[in-house]
Amino acid sequence: MDSVEQGPKAQPPQEAGVPDARAQGRRRVIALLSLLGATLFWAGNYVVGAGAVHSIDPLSLVFLRWAIALVPLLLIAQLVEKPCWRSVAAAWPWLLALSVCGLLGYNLLLYFALEHTDAFNASLINAFNPALITLAAAVFLRERLTPMAVAGVVMALAGVLIVISGGNVGRLATAGFGTGEVLMVGAVVVWTAYTVVGRLAPKIPPITATAVQAAVAVALLAPVRFAPGGLAFPGTGSALASLLFIAIFPSVLSYVLWNRALTVLPAAGAGVFLNLITVFTAVLTILAGQVHTAAQFVGGAIVVGGVIVTNARAFRRKNPAGA
Repeated sequence: MDSVEQGPKAQPPQEAGVPDARAQGRRRVIALLSLLGATLFWAGNYVVGAGAVHSIDPLSLVFLRWAIALVPLLLIAQLVEKPCWRSVAAAWPWLLALSVCGLLGYNLLLYFALEHTDAFNASLINAFNPALITLAAAVFLRERLTPMAVAGVVMALAGVLIVISGGNVGRLATAGFGTGEVLMVGAVVVWTAYTVVGRLAPKIPPITATAVQAAVAVALLAPVRFAPGGLAFPGTGSALASLLFIAIFPSVLSYVLWNRALTVLPAAGAGVFLNLITVFTAVLTILAGQVHTAAQFVGGAIVVGGVIVTNARAFRRKNPAGA
């Protein structure tokens, strides 16, 4: 076979590199769109979940969500990641802990919170999560905590307090916290534990790990299914549609799109996109006719700003050869 560097078919290096650059550009665009889709669907979980909890109790909603999502997650994991299931089974204590903290603990607290507070408020409190994860990583994983990161955590916490208090932080001393807000703070703490455990756990392909955690969640909640009157099925068409949306879009497609994007973009840069969950939740609730307060917008902006300050180092990537 003739070498591609010989004869009239050979191309100068700079011309040959043009298709590669264009292909890389297309992959980056697709990755960015994947991140937008993933965060949009996760925002939809707040908005749709806030309506679903009025007709499906949180325990039933979490059980049905992961029971429906389990089969497509397993199929996608097998087709795309082709995991070594023996190695996955060996990590069962970690997967059990991750399932209890993340798929069960976080989602149960989220849906219970949505029974007492609106979706936008919940998403604003959840936006504090990356800052708390940074703090927890410094305490439990001995990761370096810079003065700027500390300032960002304090800033994000101040924004959360503005959201929770409705702009009057002083009234928290007398009126205390609302039930929904307390539950949402609990969800943030549980997800932080989930993240710390995940960093210590053996490396397992992400969709495979999610599928196994979903199986564990379904198994742990199965007794609810068999208890008399323990499981509530959707009683209306809208409730069924909400359940199917939650089970397919934020439970399956968000994970697939997110992990597809991470094959092209660095994790630190992709993590910044999680702040869009709050933005998308605000847009979706406004489109639904919900009125938001100035305290929510101001507090939310401070939270997001604090998270960006906390993770400022993530933006400082070293480019090889000064590229």
